[in-house]
Amino acid sequence: MKALDSFLFGTFPYICLAVFLLGSLLRFDREQYTWKSDSSQLLRAGQLRLGSNLFHVGVLFLLAGHTVGLLTPHFVYEPFISPGAKQVLAMASGGIFGLLGFLGVSILLHRRLTDVRVRVTSRPADIALLVLLWLQLALGLVSIHSSAQHLDGGLMMKFGEWAQRIVTFRPGAAEQLAEANWVFRVHMVLGMTIFLVFPFTRMVHVWSGFGSLAYVWRPYQVVRTKRRIQPRQPAPAGTTRSPSAQAIPEYEPRRAA
Repeated sequence: MKALDSFLFGTFPYICLAVFLLGSLLRFDREQYTWKSDSSQLLRAGQLRLGSNLFHVGVLFLLAGHTVGLLTPHFVYEPFISPGAKQVLAMASGGIFGLLGFLGVSILLHRRLTDVRVRVTSRPADIALLVLLWLQLALGLVSIHSSAQHLDGGLMMKFGEWAQRIVTFRPGAAEQLAEANWVFRVHMVLGMTIFLVFPFTRMVHVWSGFGSLAYVWRPYQVVRTKRRIQPRQPAPAGTTRSPSAQAIPEYEPRRAA
């Protein structure tokens, strides 16, 4: 069991991170035409709109909360909040947004399995990914009950220490989870597995979401508008044509956002 723990929580995270980063880079470089969300909104929009919004709001907040909660060193938040209060805050916010995400992915999974047109156009990987996300969110909600059994924040600090040891390449990460309940262990393994399969699924469009922030700094585009040429009127005898009365150019550039 110790060897399995050492692999799952000491070695497996690095395998997942390497595949996640290198796989995403290689897919963007070699398979750009597959870099898309493959939306099926044209086949059935109503249920997709509700499920997708719930899922994305829930998952984005969960991802941000897990990142900040696990990777923020204890000395940073110690002057402002105790470990126990931090755990209660994580349970409350995780419960709210976890429930939103769970409802959203349940709607999306039901839609993909029961709608004939959506089902026919779905790949096995699409359904498997939704099942994996459904299980992960369900385990996250179940883990709240286990967290409520020890509100001192000690175990949550060990989770944070594990994550910080992993990203800083320090030894002894797996030992931090020796006392963790099986629910947390399975939840963490499934979470790492999602990063492992990320480059091979439609989830790669998440990178494009971050890339769209570059539009804020994108320079203006120069657009040329076609204008109708007015016929030139002959100048009255004995007068000269002013410069402003020259022929209007056929194309006039203008700046557009």
